[in-house]
Amino acid sequence: MFSNQSLKQLIIPLFLEQLLVALVGIADVFVIGFVGEAAVSGVSLVNSFNTIFLNLFVALAAGGAVIISQYIGKGNREQAGLAAGQLLTASILLSILSMFLILVFDTQILGLLFGRVEPSVMEACVTYLRISAYSYPALAIYNAGSALYRSLGDTQTTMVISVIANLINLAGNCLGVFVVHAGVAGVTWPPLISRVFSAVMITWLCFGTNHEVFYTLPAVLRVVGGMQKSILRIAVPNGVESGIFQLVKVALSSVVALFGTYQIAANGVAQTIWSVASLVCVTMGPVYITVIGQCMGAGEIRQAEHYFRKLTQITVLFAVIWNVLIFGLTPVLMHFYALEPQTKSLVIRLVLLHNIFNALAFPFADPLGKGLRATGDVVFTTFVSLFTTIGVRLVLSVISGIWLNMGVMDIAWAMCLDWSVRGVIFWIRFRQGKWKTFRVI
Repeated sequence: MFSNQSLKQLIIPLFLEQLLVALVGIADVFVIGFVGEAAVSGVSLVNSFNTIFLNLFVALAAGGAVIISQYIGKGNREQAGLAAGQLLTASILLSILSMFLILVFDTQILGLLFGRVEPSVMEACVTYLRISAYSYPALAIYNAGSALYRSLGDTQTTMVISVIANLINLAGNCLGVFVVHAGVAGVTWPPLISRVFSAVMITWLCFGTNHEVFYTLPAVLRVVGGMQKSILRIAVPNGVESGIFQLVKVALSSVVALFGTYQIAANGVAQTIWSVASLVCVTMGPVYITVIGQCMGAGEIRQAEHYFRKLTQITVLFAVIWNVLIFGLTPVLMHFYALEPQTKSLVIRLVLLHNIFNALAFPFADPLGKGLRATGDVVFTTFVSLFTTIGVRLVLSVISGIWLNMGVMDIAWAMCLDWSVRGVIFWIRFRQGKWKTFRVI
């Protein structure tokens, strides 16, 4: 069903898009640094909170992508179009509700989460969060349209839109900081503008009739209970998992804050490098959903099993090459950081540990898990992910960090053990073939 050429056309643009987003994110942090420490702190704190909503929109889009992909594989274009329209409807409703909740309770939420920060940091948080909330609908709408295009196997279109949007964002941030001198607002409005651009462009394209599945007004301007239930049956567990994972990350940040200054700094720098090193697996997740979803929708179980193995081989090979490359560049990157020698040494050790497991364990823990979800095996994969995230990563981190007072290396080991246990369980689940019995449409 998918030739090597079609897989390349699916994977490469998606990877380049993710790489661009990561690089622009790093550049944005650099630009924000010129506003001042309060701005950097405020933006950083709010971004960690915004990630919760971003994960909700991504989870909803992933649920829709599974349904759309299966209907495409089945050859039912009409139902695939209805699923795409209903995904857009659900995304609009959820994002508007999220936006209003933030606009009404922004100060209460920030006070609860970050009440002890300095007044200047809190002011930056309020400004950044309120303007960010306005972009929630645009962000959700873009994710819905992107899910449709990726389900069709077209990642080039989303890549082009992402390139333009990220350039708008970066140029706007530079303009807001260096020309207008607008402070925090100068780095908040450009992301809103770029997200609105992305949402308008992808929606306009999705209403076009020049591809096999597209939006129609009748499919968008109503709520179809059965289709919404199918989408949410996959989206809700994904959203719960993502939300709990983000809360665990916040909890672990609190644990890391108990260590010495050099360990906190090393952990922060290492996480920036980790985000780039993990791009391969981030890329391959949607690829699994599209390919496995279409195979299952077509009833081609043997084809699905074939592509499970093929995509896993591609992911591991690609991840090994990429993680080796990123680790090789890490000592060079350390020259650009004003860090003490022991801090730089710790960063290198953290990146080495992360990249080994990110290349060998994470492909089974994350992309393979998304493939299992694309078959409808949602409850089991969600339960396992929550168990390893809480029962392995969080518990071991608390034991080593608080009770034994060991350090960030032990936090990293707990993360790697989490991936390893989850990856082993998912691989056993795949080999057992239970996923072959699930149906989502």
